Amino acid sequence: MTMTGIAGTGAWESALTNTLSPGDRIVSFLIGQFSLLWIDQQQRLNFKVDVVESDWGQGADLAVLESKLRQDPTHTIKAICIVHNETATGVTNDLSAVRKLLDAYRHPALLLVDGVSSICALDFRMDEWGVDVALTGSQKALSLPTGLGIVCASPKALEASKTAKSVRVFFDWKDYLKFYKMGTYWPYTPSIQLLYGLRTALDLIFEEGLDNVIKRHTRLGTATRLAVEAWGLKNCTQKQEWFSDTVTAVVVPSYIESSDIVKHAWKRYNLSLGLGLNKVAGKVFRIGHLGHLNELQLLGCLSGVEMVLKDVGYPVKLGSGVAAAAAYLSNSTPLIPSRI
Repeated sequence: MTMTGIAGTGAWESALTNTLSPGDRIVSFLIGQFSLLWIDQQQRLNFKVDVVESDWGQGADLAVLESKLRQDPTHTIKAICIVHNETATGVTNDLSAVRKLLDAYRHPALLLVDGVSSICALDFRMDEWGVDVALTGSQKALSLPTGLGIVCASPKALEASKTAKSVRVFFDWKDYLKFYKMGTYWPYTPSIQLLYGLRTALDLIFEEGLDNVIKRHTRLGTATRLAVEAWGLKNCTQKQEWFSDTVTAVVVPSYIESSDIVKHAWKRYNLSLGLGLNKVAGKVFRIGHLGHLNELQLLGCLSGVEMVLKDVGYPVKLGSGVAAAAAYLSNSTPLIPSRI
């Protein structure tokens, strides 16, 4: 289902209200700003939320999930909600491990996944991992303006929607499915220009090949992390197993306010970097490396970051991060398949 004019937050609400009823028990992982906002939404929609919190920079605590599943023989937990890729900290969670736990305890809880900054950039296997609702937005890996919320529902989720008692109107899957069958596709006025853009964005992904898109993001993420290391700075993400290939949150020294880096990059070099949010505000800046982005564009970004770091008083050696990234990319970037 593509719902227009709503972006990721509306897709969150669509996933929740169509599959769950007020008072239903949810296990939800708090690992950064966007998982925090989704949990706030879950609570305001009157679900009973078991919040499993980790330090920002760490992934979901699956040991706690296992404990909760083990202690729930009567299956009071109705859904597991997890952000696949937490944009605020650059942490990617292991969805296959979540599925293995649910299967190990034969637990029927729905698996609802925020894939806003992962789908079409990171490896995502809805069927294999038994994801019941996967959602994304148009503004990340699809490289479009914000405004489209895309929701994919499994047969199990569609069945749950028939009995879920949460109030929904604009987000009601029943209305969308009814109009799909009628051949008119949308019960409300769609954002036609965004849908044309989505068609073109998908054509670009299919032309490159989704497997190649995922490999490209792996290259870009690795190159960015090598640059950060060469600058003598640390990744906010605390373990390699959680490293994100779509965004890197860079920890700055205590004598630097990270928002000054973001502001200076914009004002002097026309470079857009991400602010640190909430618990990591002032402590990190974020480099996004996803969507319709290639190796040379990334190297330009990294060069700009180096100039900004020098300008704000950090003793960076100009060219150090770019050299580390370029050395890796020159050895790992394949020929463009369509031009061989």
